Amino acid sequence: MIGRRNRPVLVGLVAAALALFVLLALVPDVRTYLAWLAAWSVVTFAAYAIDKTQARRGGWRIPELVLHALAIVGGAIGGWVGLLGLHHKTRHPAFPLVLAVALTVQIVIGVAVGW
Repeated sequence: MIGRRNRPVLVGLVAAALALFVLLALVPDVRTYLAWLAAWSVVTFAAYAIDKTQARRGGWRIPELVLHALAIVGGAIGGWVGLLGLHHKTRHPAFPLVLAVALTVQIVIGVAVGW
């Protein structure tokens, strides 16, 4: 469940992803689907970094459901970078599974739409 404390962070992450998507989509020669994946991956990585920092400080956390959702909507690459690069959520077996499935689906969609 997303608590009151987390709602502004969630809204901010979604707004940042959508704004970045619009900016990337306006760049000539950047395909829309790749812009979508890039925007969500940057935001997903940022969410992992924020959550890792908060975990170290003992502060509020981003719910696992939100981290999964960000990966599923397009941020699987950012999730992998956060998982492996920040060593965050490495003890949770659901995270590599969700990221693997999300990335596979995103690649299949990319191939289907011709990237």
